[in-house]
Amino acid sequence: MDFFDINNIFFEALGYQMSHLEFWATITGGVAVWLSARENVWSWIIGLVNVVLAFVLFYQIQLYPDMFLQVFFFITNLIGWWQWKYPQAAEANLKNELRISKLSVQQWLFLGVGGLICTVLLGTFAKNLHGLFPTLFSQPSAFPYMDSFTTVMSIVATFMLIRKKIEAWYVWLLIDAISTYMYSLKDVKLYALLYFVFCFIAAFGAYNWTKEYRNYSK
Repeated sequence: MDFFDINNIFFEALGYQMSHLEFWATITGGVAVWLSARENVWSWIIGLVNVVLAFVLFYQIQLYPDMFLQVFFFITNLIGWWQWKYPQAAEANLKNELRISKLSVQQWLFLGVGGLICTVLLGTFAKNLHGLFPTLFSQPSAFPYMDSFTTVMSIVATFMLIRKKIEAWYVWLLIDAISTYMYSLKDVKLYALLYFVFCFIAAFGAYNWTKEYRNYSK
């Protein structure tokens, strides 16, 4: 079980000690997101490995909302793989996989307002976790509201991604920018760098999916 200990150092570079856990969580996360941007269905399978590693990592650095989020991600990775691989006939593209589509205005409003309300509720809960469950959470939650915002909006963006909505990538871009800042403050530098790279992948995903969407009409 030493592999899952953030203090089990894999290597040291430029004075930064890299644990096995952070390294492999970073690598699997990067591969999974890149495959998603390329509209590759196997992104969901690589994602399953990533969420298990990330769950353990976030517990050890007291990012509890992010930790809980990994349970959701584990389930949605399975759902996402099935939705992309076996769509209904009316929603299939030429590869017999789920087609890319867009959100309606009503869907945007519902997801946006609902996301903000859930952020406040989860942030308040996370802020008081160490008081409610001191045995499980010996340290107070770091950045409870900022962490809760990225957690809630990650859920929203994941549902968009499962249904192959182009707007998912714009939401991910915002999440990735905030997460880069948050992880750098928590001194998990490689994970912070990963989310910085995710910003560019999200921009590429938006471009690539938009181009594919426009090709449907041709």
